[in-house]
Amino acid sequence: MPSATPGATPPPDPTLDAVTPPRETPRWDRLDPATAERLEDAALGLLERTGVEVPVPEALALLRDAGAAIDGSRARIPERLVRWALGTAPKEVTLHDREGRPALQLAGRNHFFGTGSDCLNILDHRTGERRRSTYADLREGLAIADALPNIDFVMSMFLPADVDQTLADRYQAAELLCRTRKPIVLVTYDLAGMLDGIEMAEIVAGGRPALEARPQLGVYINVTRGLLFNEDSVRKLLACAERGVPALWIPVTSGGTTGPITLAGTIAINTAGILAGVVLAQLAREGAPVVVPAFGGDSLDLRTMVDPYAGPEPKGVAASLAHRWGLPMFSLGAGSDAKTVDEQSAAEAGMTMLADALAGGHLIHDCGYLESGLTGSLVQLAICDELAGWINALVRPVDVSDEALALDLVEAHGVDGSYLETDHTFTHYRERWYPTLIDRRGYEAWRAGGATTLAQRAAGRVEELLASHAPAPLDPDVEGAVRAIVERVQAAAGL
Repeated sequence: MPSATPGATPPPDPTLDAVTPPRETPRWDRLDPATAERLEDAALGLLERTGVEVPVPEALALLRDAGAAIDGSRARIPERLVRWALGTAPKEVTLHDREGRPALQLAGRNHFFGTGSDCLNILDHRTGERRRSTYADLREGLAIADALPNIDFVMSMFLPADVDQTLADRYQAAELLCRTRKPIVLVTYDLAGMLDGIEMAEIVAGGRPALEARPQLGVYINVTRGLLFNEDSVRKLLACAERGVPALWIPVTSGGTTGPITLAGTIAINTAGILAGVVLAQLAREGAPVVVPAFGGDSLDLRTMVDPYAGPEPKGVAASLAHRWGLPMFSLGAGSDAKTVDEQSAAEAGMTMLADALAGGHLIHDCGYLESGLTGSLVQLAICDELAGWINALVRPVDVSDEALALDLVEAHGVDGSYLETDHTFTHYRERWYPTLIDRRGYEAWRAGGATTLAQRAAGRVEELLASHAPAPLDPDVEGAVRAIVERVQAAAGL
């Protein structure tokens, strides 16, 4: 186990308030109880009758010892085992900031917005060119995500094409830990990359026990299909459980290709895979934190064979099931299928962000995504930040205190009073939501200001933030220890 590095951040005061207050959204359930029960029963039936492929002997042994029927690498999991796992899995996961302060409470109807990861391309806001993303883009993207006030957690955004691709996840992990204080979601290519990333996070936290007690990161684990697990994903899940690191267990089943074209059929398969992952995590370590997807049931657009990121049909279905179990979740919202920053990109981002927030989707990722996840845009990210602010204001509880009702003030001013000059207005006017990018000026003022579009204003904001915002640095000794892991892996690879 790595020891705390000299100069590492000291243990925080556990009484510190949360950095980001909970956002309890109005309740919207896509599924009524009977429909949710029907989908759950279908998934439980698949696990008992069809089973799931688990190509890892240690995992199969855990399942066998717990009463699952094992046939080769196929595991048939009884309902009682699923019910046990749902009862022992934590109902809340709290992600912390770099200083160890609680930041994001994944529980109830809360929602938080963040970026996505691993875009192959970037839509360059300076030139308008779509090109391969680079290491410099990765660093700039993290700086913008760190600066934007409504981006609550950060993923790598870009896959740098100008580094060795077998080690790109190590570069991403190091930059995430060094260039933002916000909670992060880590994506790695294999088990070794995940362990290196967790080791970096342990150094920043001050050691393995500190990271387990106050995790800054969750690890995204992409699973081949609902009923077909790949070896690497299972080993990642077991390793996360052993270390107490939150595992985001995300099976992917696509309607019409790897699952039935019908929404219900695809959801049933994916839900079976989700539940099997929860079982495995709890068998590996009872109480291991596992985060389940609040999305799934997607289908390729069979006219284009493109996987749409903003389709309406699956929205809210997986979230309703996760709320039924009381589990923390990871949502997919804000992504767009548009190829550039335009009306489609803003509309799709806004609609999907709102749907996932109203569903109480906890971690809502993919702000800044275009082209069905192939291209990222810092301009689109800035627009998503603005939309997130609008949504957060929408779901804020209504203050009906005496001060807010201001009935004495109304009585004093009568039926036709003016409130513009009152102290009450001066005291409270900032409580209203004021946009940064959305233009509310009159037409003539807008023309006089350059008649800019939303995209142009967002590009200007990106440049302003790049010029003015520097992510808070790590202690030099800590950053040196983090980057030494990258150097160690480079040396082992002969680079």
